[in-house]
Amino acid sequence: MPATVGRRTDRLASIRRAVRGVDRRTAVRLGIVAATIYAAWIAIGSFGRPYNFFDMKIYHGAMVWWVNGSELYDFIAPDTTLGFTYPPFGALVMAPMAHLPVAVAGWVNALGSTAALAVVLTALLRPVVDRLGQPLWFVVAVAVPLAAALEPVRETLGYGQVNLLLFGLVMADLIGLRWRSRRGTRYRRDDGPLRRFVFSGVWAGVGIGLATSIKLTPALFIVYLLITRQWRAAATAIGTAAGVTLGMFSVAGTESRAYFIRVLWQTERVGAADMTPNQSLAGLLARLYDSIETPGLLWLSFAVLVLALGLSRASTARAEGDELTAFTLVGLTTNVISPISWTHHLVWVIPAIVVLADAAVRRREASRGLTQRSAPASSYGGPPGVNGLRPPIWYPTMTGFRHGAAAVLLYLVFLVSPIWPYEHQLPEVSHYADGLFGALMENSLALALIVLVAALPWRPGAEPAFYADRLGRPDLVARR
Repeated sequence: MPATVGRRTDRLASIRRAVRGVDRRTAVRLGIVAATIYAAWIAIGSFGRPYNFFDMKIYHGAMVWWVNGSELYDFIAPDTTLGFTYPPFGALVMAPMAHLPVAVAGWVNALGSTAALAVVLTALLRPVVDRLGQPLWFVVAVAVPLAAALEPVRETLGYGQVNLLLFGLVMADLIGLRWRSRRGTRYRRDDGPLRRFVFSGVWAGVGIGLATSIKLTPALFIVYLLITRQWRAAATAIGTAAGVTLGMFSVAGTESRAYFIRVLWQTERVGAADMTPNQSLAGLLARLYDSIETPGLLWLSFAVLVLALGLSRASTARAEGDELTAFTLVGLTTNVISPISWTHHLVWVIPAIVVLADAAVRRREASRGLTQRSAPASSYGGPPGVNGLRPPIWYPTMTGFRHGAAAVLLYLVFLVSPIWPYEHQLPEVSHYADGLFGALMENSLALALIVLVAALPWRPGAEPAFYADRLGRPDLVARR
């Protein structure tokens, strides 16, 4: 008996030593991460829809059909009118899934998409985390489940879509541009050629080119690179997209010809414009007119206006030193002007939320440096500051409030996704069946996108490394 008690005492002592070695802050952070994951899981179950890899089943069936020798774009999924709608290069990338069960292919895509989301959030949040002094692992571990609960991400993962992977390709070019602007600061002369190549960022543009080859809508980022005179990245993107697309004519000539001559123009293969999940400008107008089809001339007029506004604001954001906001505005503009933008396409709200939240924090921090410009202390009572001035007590507290409130509101809208309780489709049910409030809710995500294109703030000087030449700084050289 004493020996048993002694062994138990030894075990307790070892547990105490282990617990003593764990930082309390780390334990609290781990608890917050676990609570966030649980809350995200509950939110997905409450606000999401039943997910069964529906789109992945279409892709998987098309790949099995294709590798067995049938014409790719002749495939129609059983019990649907839906077929494969991506360019031939997209099919080539997806072809390996034909050798996997559809459920396995769906989970592989979900894991890969989640990993891409984590990498993107790490890149987006790294400058913010460094400024605030928080551990990067903790912020990213909280941000990933919070993002996963949003409508575009949960729909992408649940239906087996590729939007997060394309999002990762485009954002990789943002990282490449960032590294290229800081060339020489992330490697030493004795580093290997691969590391020097990666951190040189000379490959920036490849991600956008590949994303454009898989799905045509990222081509707007090439237009943005041309407008902002980022010639090397633009040339790389164009060369990648053109090389891959032309290469597919030699690998899958029949499919390539069929796609660009016939399939690309068959918009009915995707779905009706007035369907509730279509939260683009075209879908908004179709529902407002209570029509199956979008009023073409009106849509074209507004689309050109939104395109000019989005690209103009993106160009100005870059000129002001905020490349992330510039990329975000281009992505949001793509969502708005595309004829079809399903809710799982709207992943660009994620960096929009980050920009709004960071703008709130930056403004709050900047307000602390304005304390010497406030009204005289006698106006507020208490001891005067330097030169007899004292800031209003409320000023630092309220500064940045509207940006922070906008970030929270935007997150909640895409978390709750109020379109689904008011989902309708003609000709069975009018889009005004639930009154004007129902019509507003059914179009709420599209309206949010348009407001973001018009009003998303940029953060002057947020990434000044992109503008070394304009600031008169000499080129950075490699460190020893």
